[in-house]
Amino acid sequence: MGIKELFESHKERITTGFAMLLAATFVAVIDSLFVTWAILGVVYMFAFYEAMNLFEAKDNKLFVYAVAVWITAYFYPNPDDLIFIVLILSLSIMSHSKEVDFKKIAPFLYPSISMLFIYTLYQDFGMEVLVWFVLIVATTDTMAYFIGKSVGKTPFSATSPNKTWEGVLGGIICASILGTFVGIIFISFFKALIISVLVSAVSVWSDLFESYLKRMAGVKDSGDIFPGHGGMLDRLDGYLFSAVLMVILLRGLS
Repeated sequence: MGIKELFESHKERITTGFAMLLAATFVAVIDSLFVTWAILGVVYMFAFYEAMNLFEAKDNKLFVYAVAVWITAYFYPNPDDLIFIVLILSLSIMSHSKEVDFKKIAPFLYPSISMLFIYTLYQDFGMEVLVWFVLIVATTDTMAYFIGKSVGKTPFSATSPNKTWEGVLGGIICASILGTFVGIIFISFFKALIISVLVSAVSVWSDLFESYLKRMAGVKDSGDIFPGHGGMLDRLDGYLFSAVLMVILLRGLS
């Protein structure tokens, strides 16, 4: 399938993607701690709600707790630590009442951990590094999609039948090249290459995990707020595992 045919058959998806790119660019240009926290918070609330549905966690109090966690993250110096406090408190309270329900804990593992790490990535390393991270993951996803549709033949995983090895490898290679080129602004070439390759590769399996959750829940999309794209988790999927890895690598290699 040629580029023109791909565009015509996915016009709604591409248009929505472009609108989301403009919104992300607006946030990046403003580069305000409060605005970034607020926008990520809105994203988190939608993602958390969708995760509650995927995990069948039927308890509206969980959403209130998620809001409280995010508000605390704005004031707490190490936002990524908060999730451990939440899990300790949750398991302690549940075990005390003999009502441990892992479905209710699941949304605090996914996507809460990742969203706190994304916010930490911005808070600790700045908007430029957050943009670098987004470029790596977005390039992986975009190039994997177009290369896979154009020349892909070898199935990648039964969890996501539409993905091909040609697309995945093509996406990782393209993202690694671009990511390294951008990353050398902040760190050495070797470190930028390692981070770009690993973050790009992990983003593929991060995407795959969300596909697995949807299959287990028997749904095509996590939601329907984005025309042609599905729900918030459908847009975040590649970022959720890779954000955690990005923070860990930057701390370890810096």
